[in-house]
Amino acid sequence: MKLRNSFQAHISVVVALLLLVVIGTVYLAVKAATVTAASDQAEEQLNNGARVFERFIDFRGRRIQYGLNWLTNDADFREAAVDGRPQKMEQALEAFEPSLRGSDVFVLDMQDKIIISTLKSLPPGMQFPYANAMGQARRAAQTMMIGVLDGRPYMMVQGVVLAPLPVMRVVSGMPMNDVFAHELRTLSNLEVSFLAIKDGQSGALVSTQPEAMDAGIVAFLRDHPPGPMTHFSEFGDRRFLGLLLQLANSGDPANGQVLALLQSPLDKTLQAFASLDRKFLWISLVALLASLLGALWLAREVSRPVSLLAEAAQRIGRGDYSTPVLLKRRDELGFLARAFNVMQNGIAEREQQLAHNALHDSLTGLPNRALVMERLGSAISARRSVVLIYLGIENYRLINESSGPQGLELIMRETSRLLLETLPQSATAARLSGNEFLLLLEKTQVDAGVAMADRLYGLLSLPFSIDGHDVQLEICMGISVYPTHGQTADDLIARAAIARSDAASSPGYLQVYQQDRDLAHQRQIQLIRGLRRAASEGELFIHYQPKLDLRNGHVRQAEALLRWQHPEFGLVSPAEFIPLAERSGSMNLLTDWVIEEGIRQIAEWNQRGLHLQLSINISAADLRGDDLATKVAALLARYQVSAQQLIFEITESAVMHDPEHSLNVLEGLRDGGISLSVDDFGTGYSSLAHLKRLPVQELKIDQSFIRNLDEASEDAVIVRSTIEMSHNLGLKVVAEGVEYQHSLDLLKRWHCDTAQGYLISRPLDAVAFEAWVNQLRATA
Repeated sequence: MKLRNSFQAHISVVVALLLLVVIGTVYLAVKAATVTAASDQAEEQLNNGARVFERFIDFRGRRIQYGLNWLTNDADFREAAVDGRPQKMEQALEAFEPSLRGSDVFVLDMQDKIIISTLKSLPPGMQFPYANAMGQARRAAQTMMIGVLDGRPYMMVQGVVLAPLPVMRVVSGMPMNDVFAHELRTLSNLEVSFLAIKDGQSGALVSTQPEAMDAGIVAFLRDHPPGPMTHFSEFGDRRFLGLLLQLANSGDPANGQVLALLQSPLDKTLQAFASLDRKFLWISLVALLASLLGALWLAREVSRPVSLLAEAAQRIGRGDYSTPVLLKRRDELGFLARAFNVMQNGIAEREQQLAHNALHDSLTGLPNRALVMERLGSAISARRSVVLIYLGIENYRLINESSGPQGLELIMRETSRLLLETLPQSATAARLSGNEFLLLLEKTQVDAGVAMADRLYGLLSLPFSIDGHDVQLEICMGISVYPTHGQTADDLIARAAIARSDAASSPGYLQVYQQDRDLAHQRQIQLIRGLRRAASEGELFIHYQPKLDLRNGHVRQAEALLRWQHPEFGLVSPAEFIPLAERSGSMNLLTDWVIEEGIRQIAEWNQRGLHLQLSINISAADLRGDDLATKVAALLARYQVSAQQLIFEITESAVMHDPEHSLNVLEGLRDGGISLSVDDFGTGYSSLAHLKRLPVQELKIDQSFIRNLDEASEDAVIVRSTIEMSHNLGLKVVAEGVEYQHSLDLLKRWHCDTAQGYLISRPLDAVAFEAWVNQLRATA
């Protein structure tokens, strides 16, 4: 119930938020459009008002000009002007006071000095400040200008008294005061403000706005440049769209300037849209409420089946696969419920299969290590006597290469069938790995275990027919007994494996565990681990054994023999660690080290004038890769050594692991200029047809034929025939293991090319070898 409520609330919240975002976005968009429309309307009103403002200014100027023309054309005023009598001119002015109402009049002589002035701040005798500016305006056919007089903005119109030549000039100036501003406001429907600025000082502000806004309007007028651009301004809590105009600037900073601010109130315009905003807000709220109710209904409809599915998932998680999901719907949720039922049935079946697979081998169906360990532990806990038979198929890899994976699988299944049919029902047959089986015989003594092993060996040694070809298994078995050989399952299995390993290295096929064999096994494990770091730790070194040229008695070749000085076990024999390296996959590391160290030593000897060919042994593991020739070529280039100074020795059995690939690798080495030699000839396959295919230049007769060589022995026939055959094939012959002089004499008589053995010299380190060769050359 908690899950359903949470899911329902989550859907409701998400849908509500989405609706709120959508409606809010629409409302804000409409609001923005409203403000934009109001702004556009205000701006249009401002532009229309500005045009009205300009026409009104022009109209007032013409009106003042009309009154001034009556004055300058009046006969009494003209006569007074010609006489130059100020009192008479003042009397004439009084008669025209109604026509010039509200205006100040200035009578100027032809030198622009004031004769009569109605403005106290400009008394008679002063130079009229706008005389030059008005003269330039008159020449430009402009009769009106705006300027600053007495700190206030004035509209000024000029006239000339002619008699018939100009004798006087008259200027009429009307102040742009509050009355003027309110009249403009009435006509333009705009708020109007005037400000006169002279000598950097602001005069009195004339404005239709309330006095509380005066300071803000003055600051706005001083901070913003006049021009056609509209400005948004806010004074107090009122917003305006304004246009700032410069009405007067004579070019003389001393005369000052007049600024006018026309403002269209935005609030009045926006007020027209307020009703629309309220209606849309109510519509949005009603739509949001209806949408929330719909979201709650939808969330409820979705959450109920989801809750049922969640409960079903929890049941399945607890391992209950028998209760189906009952949801009668034809929509996607109903389809999901049916899929849940199919899924839980499939999970139940797969779980049973996984439980079986976890304890059984997938290929043979036999118990695996986990199950046999469990049964062995139970037998030990019950203190029942147990015999363990650790069975291994030694030629497993060869069968895989010859018969392929399918043939190997058939053999494994047939082997498993024979084990199940032969063993008693109380016994357990388990497959531990690809080629290893473990047989658990409870309540059995060692004699009965050995008898069972003999019976199994007889059955499993019979040939299997695979695709018309007979395949025979090479079986080795090791036996351990509880409680004689151990008290734990791990110890018993480990010791049965040791016994099986001993059986593989002995002539027989069966071995019962012998006490203290763990020590030898632990030594092998330590050696295998040590091989991986022997090169990097500087524990490896090379001895060099000379190879004597039997035709001229010179030493022009040597064989590199790897040695290992273990930090714990001391000097370890190659006969011990080389097989371990081949089994553990460390052979490539050793070969790479030997090749590089041998090439480096050749380069060092070359620098001292000692030029030799060096033989290096390579294994089957080295022929499995594709980069051997590339790596050797790179080393030869680095140390600047010729490829002709290298001989690689390879056994026939190494080539037979993968003949086609091995031949490709050997041909790549030969193409690089490296000589090749067949090592231990006579102990492997010794197939002449295969030997003919190998790209070799040399054949090395195994020491087992040479060590006790005598002219009357059977070995003499083999050695002599091998030498003749090799020469007929164009191969040179090396005899290794020469220990007696009469053996060396026979080899010379049979025209063997090269000899190697203790009679000539034991393997020596690099320094001792170089000294030995130099001494041999000195005595030659």
